[in-house]
Amino acid sequence: MSATHKMLPRLTALTLGTCLMGSALAAEAVTLRLATDSGTQGSPAGDALETWARLIEENSDGEIDINIYYQNELGGQQEVFDLLVSGDVHLMLNWPMTSYDRRIGVIYTPYMTLSWEEAMDAYSPGGWVNELLGDIYADIGLKFFGPWPEGFNGVASRGSYAVTPEEAGDLAVRTMTVFPAPQTMQAMGYQTAAIDWGEVYTALQTGVVDGEAGNVIYWPYEYFRDTLDYYVHTKHFFMTGILTMNMETFEGLSEAHQRVVTEAAEEVMNQQFVAAREQDEYYIAKAQEDGMEYIELSDEQLREFARLAREQVWPLMASEIGDEIVDAIRANASPL
Repeated sequence: MSATHKMLPRLTALTLGTCLMGSALAAEAVTLRLATDSGTQGSPAGDALETWARLIEENSDGEIDINIYYQNELGGQQEVFDLLVSGDVHLMLNWPMTSYDRRIGVIYTPYMTLSWEEAMDAYSPGGWVNELLGDIYADIGLKFFGPWPEGFNGVASRGSYAVTPEEAGDLAVRTMTVFPAPQTMQAMGYQTAAIDWGEVYTALQTGVVDGEAGNVIYWPYEYFRDTLDYYVHTKHFFMTGILTMNMETFEGLSEAHQRVVTEAAEEVMNQQFVAAREQDEYYIAKAQEDGMEYIELSDEQLREFARLAREQVWPLMASEIGDEIVDAIRANASPL
């Protein structure tokens, strides 16, 4: 496997193994670019990229060669997603951006599911969220293979923490730069700043924000544990990456190569569905061992945050992503 890690001075000038001209990829040797917007080499996301690449290369008998690009090697989250949509990046594990279609924000519906079992049912192949996402991705020219689940997120902070909306008012937290992430945290009582993942560490160091509110505990522990003291498991989003591919590139592959890429993606996805909960529990324990205080909300505290987020954010989502999708969310969401 050829894992290329260098920044590209001019991405569109890269040469494919045979040549990518329009939608025509040769049926023999092909080079594809695989990227993630979040996760360095050696991280769970980075390991998933390497597994996906290895499976594709092995199962194509070396006819497909994969170049891998990790977090920030091709730019920030939005920049890399732009490259995927344009076809300059071919395959991607990313955390969905809503710039091309606000309906992708369905994946960030606050408190849509409240337990691992409900989330797995919703996001697994055949689940109601999974099917919604597949249709939306196709509309923006992307092949949707499936989710790469991580677990329920929370709020990591410095100096103090919040378990009620009133306490949250004293904290400014970083949110993802996608709808409805800022709106969700505001509904829960927090002050917010929408900041690209690559700029979070600087924002924390300079005091622009007091914490980070977009991720499972792995990310603030791994990247910011020298800065952050607490992790409150608010569980406002079930976090999942997405395995996807530029549709034009996919359709330009031979049928045999399409099967190889698809089956490899499914294997990576299935591995993560088994591993995700265990990984999350491991890093919860690891963070506590290394001095980060972990706070699990009571049922009453969690449901108060959930009630506020649903009351304030779900109506906003109806105007952004459509009544039909929000009606499906209401019909399938976990009861409070």
